Amino acid sequence: MAEVSFDYENLTEVEGGLRRDELDKVRPRLREATDGFLEDPPGFMRLPKTGEYAEACARVAEEIRSSGATDFIHVGIGGSALGPMALHKALNHPYYNVLPAEARRGPRLHFAENTDPNTLSAILDVADPQSTWVNVVTKSGSTAETMANFLVIRGWLVDSLGNFGYQGRSIATTDPEEGFLREISSRDDLTVLPIPKDVGGRFSVLTPVGLLPAAVAGLEVEALLTGAARCADEVHEQRAEHPAVTGAAMHYLMDTARGRNIRVMMTYADALERLAAWFVQLWAESLGKDGKGSTPHGAVGTTDQHSQVQLYMEGPQDKVVEIVEVEDHPLDLRLPPAYEDLDGVGYLGGHTMAELLNVELDATRKALTEAGRPNSTIKLGAVNEENLGYLFQALEVQTAIAGSLYGVNAFDQPGVEAGKQITYKRMGRPGY
Repeated sequence: MAEVSFDYENLTEVEGGLRRDELDKVRPRLREATDGFLEDPPGFMRLPKTGEYAEACARVAEEIRSSGATDFIHVGIGGSALGPMALHKALNHPYYNVLPAEARRGPRLHFAENTDPNTLSAILDVADPQSTWVNVVTKSGSTAETMANFLVIRGWLVDSLGNFGYQGRSIATTDPEEGFLREISSRDDLTVLPIPKDVGGRFSVLTPVGLLPAAVAGLEVEALLTGAARCADEVHEQRAEHPAVTGAAMHYLMDTARGRNIRVMMTYADALERLAAWFVQLWAESLGKDGKGSTPHGAVGTTDQHSQVQLYMEGPQDKVVEIVEVEDHPLDLRLPPAYEDLDGVGYLGGHTMAELLNVELDATRKALTEAGRPNSTIKLGAVNEENLGYLFQALEVQTAIAGSLYGVNAFDQPGVEAGKQITYKRMGRPGY
């Protein structure tokens, strides 16, 4: 059973927080937005109960692992990479790729995301072309960054394995019916996994985009979907009273009624750093339109207590801090007693690292509250597949509902397209 909760008390009970009448005023709009959302749900809402994608990914992942693969390169950018990277960072060993093969549940994972040639060269330096699989992920098949990385990796594989060998080690995750990558996969006879037509990239973590690399690494894909399905069911049952839906109204009002147009997601676990990066794209690309939308920002506690919290405590009153708390850390380390005669050090002996982390979290939350700085908390019982599936689904729901409150289409990204057009023209793509 998923253990995820949302606490908005410090958005209303602090100086400068939301007033009850403001919340009451927005509730009819929130109910209307939620009813419209559930009457004509976006594609991502059906994913948790669509077993065909998980089954297909499990089959391909088993083929990859049973082939003796040493390396798996996931090629994608934006929504085609951030979700899979968030899952990998959250649920695998922090140094997964340097573990001995027998300590891993699958091949080493590499993410070819940016077009920085140094990073791609480094991946090719450490991967073994004789036992590498590549998965290229783009719905259109014309994403310049993704296809450029793929062309380099394709050439590297062909040089080592020949055309037949390359074909046998390559997967295309793309539109089920059309697009340039679909055409390439037909020409080269590649294995194809579909990205549903009604699911955009930043909402695609529970499609083969995220499920295949998770399955390759031996993560519990079914538990991810179970957690997401529980969230979807609860949204249907609770409607506008669901905490994630309520949060859409809270964050919308913090921006539009309070001028707090920066939303900081501060995760108190290194494992959740990429979750915040995934959320930054989800919120920014979905809502930043027509001069509207708040600016999301990721931070990590306790690290960023030493680099950013000064600004949050005493800087402009334009931020809402959202703390992500983990109750049960999978590992802990006891601090051995030492230097008892030194007041500034000796007191730590006998405590644990997890205890210190969570005390620091609570101290930050209390300090923000006492300073009149609105903040909220998302609490996970543990970092596991079921809880992450629930949280992914909840944040997607929250973003979609917020789009309705802002009066923008949460599922397009016209501002991104302008840069693409310029890139296509400069790089000589026909027709541009």
